[in-house]
Amino acid sequence: MDIRMPGVDGLEATRRLSDRQTPTRVLILTTFGLTDYVYEALRAGASGFLLKDSPAEELLAAVRIVARGDALLDPSITRAVIEEFRRKPRRPNDLAQKLERLTARELEVLQGLARGLSNAEIAAELVVGDGTVKTHVARILQKLDLRDRVQAVIFAYESGLTEIGVVEFDT
Repeated sequence: MDIRMPGVDGLEATRRLSDRQTPTRVLILTTFGLTDYVYEALRAGASGFLLKDSPAEELLAAVRIVARGDALLDPSITRAVIEEFRRKPRRPNDLAQKLERLTARELEVLQGLARGLSNAEIAAELVVGDGTVKTHVARILQKLDLRDRVQAVIFAYESGLTEIGVVEFDT
């Protein structure tokens, strides 16, 4: 889905697809990497956001990732989102209270998600099986009423569970 299209824009089209009974996965493919578009696309129900200048193999991988139910943000978008979080003052809200719904292990898994770890990496770090981590991720999404891993990462930052500068990324 593109952001700018004639008639109905990509954000509205994504919203309409997300409101349907049959779950539809949407990958936004656009030249516009503005974080406002990213947030709106995620709120509308998109599972991924990729820039059009991405290599073909990354596009194919992104389609597969989103199709299997996972989420994806273009690395340059991820950097921009993190920078925006860094600049924004922390606003008090009830998100931190929602964390109380999670068990201690679910909090550890959520922190792993926020660090960008895969299920296998989280499992190795916590010395549990991949299936156990997958179950924890599903419960986290359910308890916090989130759609996917991307929303979980955003929630971890907005709730204060994870702070900018604490996350380590492999480059």
